[in-house]
Order: sequence, then structure tokens, then C-alpha cells
Amino acid sequence: MTLPLRHFLLALSVVAIWGSNFVVIRWGLNAFPPLLFAALRFTFAALPAMLLLPRPKVGWRNLAAYGAFVGVGQFALLYLAMRSQISPGLASLVIQTQVFFTLLLAMRMSGERVQGFRWLALITAAAGIGVIASHTDGTTTVLGLGMVLLAALCWSSGNIVGKRAGAVNMLAYVVWSSAFAAPALFALSFIVEGPAQMGEAIRNASVGAWGAVLWQSVGNTLFGYGAWSFLLSRHPAATIVPMALLVPVFGMSCSALLLGEGLPPWKLMAAALVISGLAINLLWPHVRGVLKASRA
Repeated sequence: MTLPLRHFLLALSVVAIWGSNFVVIRWGLNAFPPLLFAALRFTFAALPAMLLLPRPKVGWRNLAAYGAFVGVGQFALLYLAMRSQISPGLASLVIQTQVFFTLLLAMRMSGERVQGFRWLALITAAAGIGVIASHTDGTTTVLGLGMVLLAALCWSSGNIVGKRAGAVNMLAYVVWSSAFAAPALFALSFIVEGPAQMGEAIRNASVGAWGAVLWQSVGNTLFGYGAWSFLLSRHPAATIVPMALLVPVFGMSCSALLLGEGLPPWKLMAAALVISGLAINLLWPHVRGVLKASRA
């Protein structure tokens, strides 16, 4: 199915925002400590949107679990890693391994066997992660790589929780779950970063720093999830979801252009392997269906 031009441009704008957001995270971390930055992100994602969007018809426990996995698990770890342990471009690439973690968790829960093409996809992407691990330097460390992989695992756990919520308004679901993530992140920031550092960061934050917070909550969350949900409600997932393969492309290119992150051959090779693995996992069922239909 072919996308109308305006819907294609809308999907492209979403993945561009999601990809370039890693540069915005890096800018925001220059002003805010990681846990406070994450807490502010989810505070403004929840408020005032909660007043405008009705609570999705799902239990409080489910919303709390999603907020814990995605807010506290995924983004706390991602922000901590990105402060000094991994470059934004590589972070945008490695976090996409959540696709494979989600697949493996779902299959483990259902008892379904992993098909051959998925093993190929997993091995291909794992080879890319191996390339990154073998080239750690001052901008990326093994610790940072491990933290982002753990963040991807938390994201995948959140995906499983979100799937159990059923057919709900995903934007409202993300907004209301953010109300559970924010208090926990503020508590962690208070314990780990301390009230003095929190207060100093908020007092000294520039307009640009607050812009980074709002970009996280309004642009990345409200617009991004809202537009993506709109597109998925009007087109088959097989038409929309492959566009997400461009997220690390935007992430790495924006980091190179705006932050001067180098793109040596090994990094391009790692990106090619990870994105190829994602593409095999995502596109092969669709290609196989087309081939079967053409033979019938």
C-alpha cells in the first residue's frame, strides 16, 4: 500500500524527531543531571496532557509497570549512559536492539520457536554490537554499551506490558503512564544526585535547556506518539513500521553534523549490520508473503 505524500512526510518527520532527539538529549545533559532531566521530561509529558486526554481503559498496575520500565528503566539508564559513556549516534543505534529483546521475550512467554530468518536477523545485529564493543574509546565505553543494552531490555519489557493493555489510545497511555515515571525519577534524583545539584541545575537552566526538556516531552512524546498512532490507525503496520529503520540513520547523521561525532568505517559497518538485522526481522515476513502471493 502506497502512502499519500502528506502521510509519508508526517511519518518521516516523526522518525526525524525521534532520531535527532539523541542530540537534544546530549544538549540537555549539559544543563541537567541525568535523573533530574528524565524526571522533568516525564513531568511535562504528563502535565497538562492528562487534563486533556481521558485515562485509557487499563488497570493502574499496568500503567505503573509501563511507566517503571520505560521511564525509570529505559530513559534513566539511557540518560546516565549518554552523559559520558556513549556517543549520541551510537546510542540511537544500540537502543534499537529493543526489537530483538521484545521478540525474544514475547516468544519465551508464548513458547513459540524462533524462526530461521529471525535468528539470522539477531545474529546480524549482534555482529554489529560486537563491532561497537571491540572499538570502545573515550566517547563510548563497554559500561555505556551495556547500560544502553539494558535500557533496550527495559524498553522491550515495557512493550510487553503495553501489549497486555490491549487496543488503547497509545498517546493517552504514554501520557498517563508518565505520571508514574516522574515521581520515581524525582525520588531517584533526590537520592543519587542530591537536592543541592537538583536546585542548582533548575536555577541555572537556560532557555535552551528548558527547550530541550520540552522537545523531549512535547515533540518526542506528544507529537511523535500522537502522529505515529494516527498513521497506524489509517495504514497497515507493515507500511508504517519500516519507517522506524530510519531512526538510527537520523540519529547518527545529526550527531555527526551537529556534535561533530566521527563516523569512521567501523562505526558505519556496525550501523549497517544492526540496521540490516532490523530490516531482515521487520521486512522478511512481508517479502515472503508477497512472494507466496505471486506464485499462487
